[in-house]
Amino acid sequence: MHPKYLRGSPRREVLIRADSETDPSYGFPPDKRPVEVLLKYSVINLDKPVGPNSHEIVAWLRRVLGIDRVAHAGTLDPKVSGILPITLNNAVRVLPVLLHEDKEYICVMRLHGDVDREKVERTVSMFTGSIYQRPPLRSAVKRNLRVRKIFGIRLLEIQGRNVLLHVWCEAGTYMRKLCHDIGEVLGVGAHMQELRRIRSGSLTEESGLATLHDVVDSYLIWKSHGIEEYLRRVFLPVEESIQNLPKVWIRDTAVDAVCHGAPLAVPGIVKLENNIRVGDEVAILTLKNELVAVGRSRMTTEQMMSAKSGIAIDVKHVVMDPGTYPKAWK
Repeated sequence: MHPKYLRGSPRREVLIRADSETDPSYGFPPDKRPVEVLLKYSVINLDKPVGPNSHEIVAWLRRVLGIDRVAHAGTLDPKVSGILPITLNNAVRVLPVLLHEDKEYICVMRLHGDVDREKVERTVSMFTGSIYQRPPLRSAVKRNLRVRKIFGIRLLEIQGRNVLLHVWCEAGTYMRKLCHDIGEVLGVGAHMQELRRIRSGSLTEESGLATLHDVVDSYLIWKSHGIEEYLRRVFLPVEESIQNLPKVWIRDTAVDAVCHGAPLAVPGIVKLENNIRVGDEVAILTLKNELVAVGRSRMTTEQMMSAKSGIAIDVKHVVMDPGTYPKAWK
């Protein structure tokens, strides 16, 4: 079975609250943005190689692309490869959201002694659910004991003392510490031999994964020859990175107010997804599917559908620049 089996999340239904059309004179559907606008609102689903750390990669991309506002979402150690979301320009504003999204890893755990497969499988399964972790000595955060959730962990293969694991976990889970703790329970000790991140939030190995060479080549080909096709496969619209969030779509007349940080009132909503709960992070989109902002819901889906007035969503992270859509508020 493909590791995707761990990701299963219910498909959300889109509910229509009101009739409204969008003016084609303003904004662009994400896949139709001119390249200059795309670069302002883009993410790179980077396949980080073994060697450099995350900060070195960001510094290198700033220099090569000539873009000051570049940031990564989720640190990977030098010896770890895999998905490292890179945000550019205005897309940097969704970092607080991306940093807290769940992750998936393929890990090689090296046992320090011989253990039969049945015992390893039984022990590994014990680590599903909430676990306690203290960050290792070499970490960028305080070494306070904290709880992290393992949503799914599966033993894929054993060869001698090498154990191949697939782990779906909460952001901030230390895989090195997880391997160490499994080894302690087994009574033989263990350490993390190799690690690859195969998913970060809605970014997967199947969704436009790009190497550092792809990033540089596609950018230089566009700069030198004006060819956009390669660049558009590498520089993804920021909307690709927030697919896991529930969504609401708003009227053109509400867009600029939200761009200025105003809370979203119920009359501004045209359609929305079901199963939104109070306190959920919600993506606020135009009717062209452009990300305007991310906010925190004050109402459930049912309340937004039935209410005639009131604040539905408090805006937290504004992505779109004010003035992209015309002002229609006082």
